[in-house]
Amino acid sequence: MSDLTQHQWLEQLTNDSNAVILDVRTQAEVNEGKIPNALHIDIYKGQGFIEEVDALDKSKNYYVYCKAGARSAQACAVMNQLGFKNAYNLIGGFSQWTGAVE
Repeated sequence: MSDLTQHQWLEQLTNDSNAVILDVRTQAEVNEGKIPNALHIDIYKGQGFIEEVDALDKSKNYYVYCKAGARSAQACAVMNQLGFKNAYNLIGGFSQWTGAVE
């Protein structure tokens, strides 16, 4: 897992043709806005979260975010345990995001 600043995360994401954006916030948080094209899997689903993430393509590079960066760091750690090689945590999360929002 790598913790990336907003600038690093966006720059790396922009230049990554194998990227998947993963939003691990609650549905209520997602309803307030999200990073465009983000896949949503709520980390609070517990075992359901693990099962949904484990079904994802492990050859992709995952750019993970939550509201502030703690849950996404946790999600990246879980992903690494499940065999994902590239999971990048957005430091500061969506609350500090200055990029596009949908």
